[in-house]
Order: sequence, then C-alpha cells, then structure tokens
Amino acid sequence: MATRTTVTPGRVITGLVGWAIFAIQPVQADNTPLIHQQQQQAQRPAVNSPSVGLAVPFSDHQAQQAATLDDQAQRRQQERQQALQQQQTPETDVRLTRPGVHVSDYPADEQPCFTIHTLRLEGDAARRFQWALDTAADAKGRCLGGQGILLVSNQVQNAILAKGYVTTRVMVQEQDLTQGVLTLTLQPGRIADIRFEEPVSWRGRLWNAMPAASGDILNLRDIEQALENFKRVPSAEADIKIVPGQQEATSDLLVSWKAGRPIRLSLGLDDSGAKSTGRYLGSATLAIDAPFAQNDLFYANIGKDLFDYGPFGNRSRTVNYLFPLGYWTFSANYNDYTYHQNIANANEILAYSGRSENVQFTVSRLLFRNQLHKTTLNMRVFRRHSTNAVGDIEIEQQHRRTAGWELGLSQRSYLGNATLDASLNWRRGTGAFGALPAPEEADHRGSARTGMVLGDISLNVPFHWGKQPWRYYTKLRGQWSANPLTPQDRMAIAGRYTVRGFDGEQSLSGERGLLWRHELAWNVLSRGHELYWALDYGRVDGPGTRYLVGHQLAGGALGVRGTLWRRLSYDLFAGVPFYKPAGFHTAVSIRSSHLALPTNTKNGGFLTERII
Repeated sequence: MATRTTVTPGRVITGLVGWAIFAIQPVQADNTPLIHQQQQQAQRPAVNSPSVGLAVPFSDHQAQQAATLDDQAQRRQQERQQALQQQQTPETDVRLTRPGVHVSDYPADEQPCFTIHTLRLEGDAARRFQWALDTAADAKGRCLGGQGILLVSNQVQNAILAKGYVTTRVMVQEQDLTQGVLTLTLQPGRIADIRFEEPVSWRGRLWNAMPAASGDILNLRDIEQALENFKRVPSAEADIKIVPGQQEATSDLLVSWKAGRPIRLSLGLDDSGAKSTGRYLGSATLAIDAPFAQNDLFYANIGKDLFDYGPFGNRSRTVNYLFPLGYWTFSANYNDYTYHQNIANANEILAYSGRSENVQFTVSRLLFRNQLHKTTLNMRVFRRHSTNAVGDIEIEQQHRRTAGWELGLSQRSYLGNATLDASLNWRRGTGAFGALPAPEEADHRGSARTGMVLGDISLNVPFHWGKQPWRYYTKLRGQWSANPLTPQDRMAIAGRYTVRGFDGEQSLSGERGLLWRHELAWNVLSRGHELYWALDYGRVDGPGTRYLVGHQLAGGALGVRGTLWRRLSYDLFAGVPFYKPAGFHTAVSIRSSHLALPTNTKNGGFLTERII
C-alpha cells in the first residue's frame, strides 16, 4: 500500500490563500521520482543529443516516456477546459405554452350542408400558411353545414397555433358554397413595437436578443429565443408580455428585464492533476455578465498546482467570450497551459517542460425549433500549438502546430419529462494558419490532417420513487476515423471525465472509441444534495492501439454533490475499477471532484488512494 499526502483543512485554506496572492509557501514533500507510464504506444522518433544540445544523451526510452507524459498532460487539460466551458456557459431552455382551440368530430347529418371539394386560404401573407390546409384535408368530399365549416376553420387555426403564430387568426367570411369551394381568410398578427416595459440600466439591450422586428408576424418561437438570449446571462431575469397594439391585428412586446451583480469570482480546488506535474490544482474564475452591454458573456480562468511544491508544476489560463445575435451565437476561446517536471537520465536529472496554446472560434445557428425540438448547426475553426523543451532547449521532434475545422448538428428533444440531446460532427485537420505536419506523419504513424466523425447522445430522465425525486442520466459518446491519428486527436478513456473508477494516470486511447456513462441520482429529501451511483464503460480500437495492454475499461463511483450555505459547492465520490486489462494500474480513490467558492465550478479535491 502506498500512502499519499493527506490534505488537512488547514492546508486547504493555506494553499488557497497563498495561491490566490501568487505567493505559495513551500510544502515539505519527498522528491518523488517520475512514475513510469505503462501505456504502450508506437515507437516515437528518438530525440538524440544534437537535437537538444545536451552533453548527456536523451535516450529513446526517455524521449518516448516524455512524449507519452506530454500527450496525457495535454489530454487532461483538454478535458478540464471542456468541463469549464460547459459550466461557465450553460444552455438555457425556454418553452412557452400556446393556446389551443377545441376540435370535435364532424357532426352527422347536418342540414343544410354543402359538399366541399376544395379548400382555399386567402388574405395577407396567406401564401406562407398554405401548409395549414393539410390538417383539414379530410373535409374534402364531406357535406358540411355551419358546425362542420367551423370545425375546418378550427383545425387550420390549431395548426397555425402549433407553429407558434399565437396572434394569427383564421376566419370564415360570407361566401357562396354551391360550387364546393370553402375559402378561409387569414388575418396575420404582426408585431407593432418591441420595448422595455420600464426603464432599464445601460446594460439592457434588445437589438441582438430579439430575432424578430416590428412588422414581422408574431411567433412564440422568436419570443422563446429572445428569452434564452436574455437568460443566458446568469445575473439577468427577463419576461416578455404580449399586449394589444394600437392598430388592428397588431401586438406590442413588453420586455421586463432586470440584472443583478454582473461580476462573479469563484475559487476552486480539485485533484484532477497528474502526480508527475501536480495532483492538486487550484483555480480562480472571473465571470463578467454583459461586459459590452450586448447580452454577452465573458470569463477568465487561471489554474495552478497546489500543495505539492517541488520539481514539478503546471499553470493554465483561459479566456472565453460569447455574443448572441438572434438565432446566431458567436464565441471565441483562448487557453494556454504550461507544465514542468524532472526526468531521470543516466547521469543527471533533466528538467522537462511543455507549453500549449489553443484558439478556437465557434458559430452556431438555430435552424429549427418548436414546442418539443431544437436543431442547431455548429461551425468551428481551431488552431493548436505546443512545444516541449529539456532545460531551455526546445525539442524539435515534439513541436506541433495544427489547425482545422469542425461542422456538425446538435438536437435537443423533450420527451415528456425527459430530455434527449444528440450531436453529430465532422472534424477535419488542415494546413491553415501555418500548420505544420505532425511528427507522426514522417513514418505514417498518424496524421493531424485527416477527418473523423464524432457523436454523442444523452438522455436525462427525472422521476419520482414514492415521494422522493430521482434522476437517471445516460450518455453514449463515440469517435471514428479510418486513418491513424496523432495522440492528441485519439479518443482516450480512464478518469473522472470518461470512465470513472480510474485515476487517469494511465489511459487507453485509439482512433475509434465508444464511451457509455450511466448515473442514477437521488435528491436526498429534496434538500439539494444529490446522492448518485455511476457506472461507465469505454472501449478503443484502431491502428494506434496495437501496443496497448488492452482495449476496454469499466468502472463505477458512489458520490454525493450539492451546495452548502449557498456558497460552497462540492462533489465527493469514491471510484473503483470493475474491469481493466492485466498490466493496467490505477488507484482506488476517495476524492472530491470539486470544491468551489462562491459559485458552482467543477474543480476541487482531496485524495486518499492505494495502488492496485
């Protein structure tokens, strides 16, 4: 049994305060040697003495070991960045109820009646609504009297209401029915004015939140989108009322908007780091709501290793900005990451370090929405740059600069109380933005300029067992590529963000992979503390897996999460592996996934473990 450093509450407070002022006091620790990584990969190019300018050779084994550690460090950072972005830019959902018109069956033997052969819809903008006549197609060939004609009108009216046109009316004017033609008249309900109900602060803006304008036909979907754009800002509250306009068949939209404190600062602590670069990580996130008064979002995050002061460490910085424009959303993200550690060479200890920079721009467009479904098109371009060095001398063989684009669709559907999310994306590496060929391309072991398919589907089902609220969540994620990929693009499993029950010090990765996560959670006595059971399974395959010790992992966790005193969020869990291949080592761990002040973050952590 190998005992790790025990973190006491006093050391937690000392570490956070010291880190926050960037003056961490040294913590006594053993000079722990680098733990050998047993994740097997294809042979990498040797880094010899001329390439790094060292008198003592940097052997093939050390070069491969260092490159493996770099791959895992970069992958961990990507997982943390994805979790941070999901936490800081949560999705908002607004679904407004629509009125309806009662529709009964056609009356029998109605007199007088007229046999109807043709249905017509006329009036202003009637051409846009011809599809609504299909709902009353069964009226053709029937002999209809007054009640039957009203029923046809109500069917067409309901079809239009179902599409969100809640102020558009369908009427029946006086007409001659002896020719078998029933003509319905459409009166579209238009928007006359959009304004704030009361004076608001300088940060309140309408132009980019509301996708509709004066003169447009009023639709609930536009109002829902506007409310989502307003409410995406965490400190904002918004509501929209529909009131009669000054002219007939028009309505005014009155927006009620209030904003709270726009600046939020949160501190977090977690144990998601690697032992070789610092297990315990601290983070500080500064979030600013509507920094340019455009219903926009901004956050900046810095992270650093804590407690394990010694010949290793890491630091990260992230900046993210999001701007909505009606049914469009634009976002930009930049993050960089640096780490350093010691690698034992034949006659000396070498200082090995790595640095990476990632930039991405994303554009999203909502293509379709109704009461139950939303479909979004996502487009993204990215650029990555990473370097490694021994001492102050860069290792040219590990220099990477890649770029590419990604195009995909995402779908959200509401199935009763359940929510179904799915996405399908195509990612392609290119030579844009000064991208360099990947080191693996020299001997065809991998490429950063090939394509891959990525997809996921998740289901969240809240339910009651007795009088207690429960929730079941499952997510299936996959990746597929026909060609060898670079280590950074392969799908990896093992760790809190993939297969729980593993510490993430080792992982399995491949060009093709499948990850299935399950979670059953109980909101304990409806007090806001959730007890959950997790079960995960992952499998990888592809050319890059031929030297792995295995292809699949299974693990689980038992945990509790929630918020204390409205200031401290926590996530404590114990994980255990259920299946792992021989030679794959991990730790049974009792840890907190995050501790955060004063807002929810997915950071934080304590750890007690034993190697198995």
